[in-house]
Amino acid sequence: MKYSDGKIAGSFFFIAASQFIIGMMVAEARAVSNYSISTNYISDLGVGPSAMIFNSSVFLLGLLILVGALFLQRAFDFKPLTILLILTSLGSMGVGVFTEHYGSIHPIVSLIAFLFGALSCIASIKLLKLPFSVIAVILGLTALAALGLFGAKDYLGLGPGGMERMIAYPILVWGAGFGGYLLAKTENARQQKQQ
Repeated sequence: MKYSDGKIAGSFFFIAASQFIIGMMVAEARAVSNYSISTNYISDLGVGPSAMIFNSSVFLLGLLILVGALFLQRAFDFKPLTILLILTSLGSMGVGVFTEHYGSIHPIVSLIAFLFGALSCIASIKLLKLPFSVIAVILGLTALAALGLFGAKDYLGLGPGGMERMIAYPILVWGAGFGGYLLAKTENARQQKQQ
């Protein structure tokens, strides 16, 4: 059975987001005993006992997004989204390579991953139909708003770690949902041709 480029892209996006969500939870469980999702940054998981799990999972997130973006471009020839996804992937891989030990490089690659991930959610509207198109935009805007609040150090009582997760989680939810959407869409297209 030959899979379409869109279906392959969807598989990569779904796996990328899902494995990182699970990897982050496992890393949180392996972190030092005083780790807090409210007061600790996500990237604090990239050092200490959780480092191997977190850094490999976030690097894999970026790598899978990169491969998915290339298949997405082949399927839909939509360069704006492809470029945003490639930038997101490079930021994600950068987070896994340039941990907090690298000083000023780490916040830059984190910002690249967060900013372009949120913009990817919004840009995907061109490939989506209702209601998921609206959901994708809401998720992207939520991540952008949280990024602005995070930058202003206005954590709304969530702490820096909590607000950082309000940036990351909407993007990850979109990534898994977008992957599933592409899987279903390409399957539906194939079924319609057979009828």
